[in-house]
Amino acid sequence: MSALEESESKLLRKAKENPFVPAGLAGFCAIAGYRLWKLKDRGNTKMSIHLIHTRVAAQGFVVGSIIIGVLYSMYRDYVVKPREQEAALKNKGT
Repeated sequence: MSALEESESKLLRKAKENPFVPAGLAGFCAIAGYRLWKLKDRGNTKMSIHLIHTRVAAQGFVVGSIIIGVLYSMYRDYVVKPREQEAALKNKGT
């Protein structure tokens, strides 16, 4: 197995474990690309201010994605798994 195949399988495994990480990266790229594309239409706003706003918007999307991913992970670990364990115990006892 080559190093490229290992990194691809690792990336796919990580994406399955945390589906919001690729979504956060895609959103970051989309927001940054859109804001850079709109750079020519910034009007009389300074370049540095426009770039700061671009960075803040992109980072905000990534942080929001991470928070949603953590909440989803907590829901899965503390709500879904205990229900499955209870159901398994009930089925085992009968």
